[in-house]
Amino acid sequence: MSLSMLMMYISFVGMFLLIVAIGLIVLSRKKLKGWLAGIVSFMAYLSLISGGLIILYVVLSGPTR
Repeated sequence: MSLSMLMMYISFVGMFLLIVAIGLIVLSRKKLKGWLAGIVSFMAYLSLISGGLIILYVVLSGPTR
């Protein structure tokens, strides 16, 4: 597998984590209450930060050959 394909798959994981974060935030704010909403919100922010760091890594790593 080439480096370009590997970076593409890594960026897909980052985008997936960002989409999961959106869904979990909406779920925790609209449907859940109490401590369960806090746990889901914490997981959402964790996936938001990790997805953002992955996308940042892919963007700053530059073009591949």
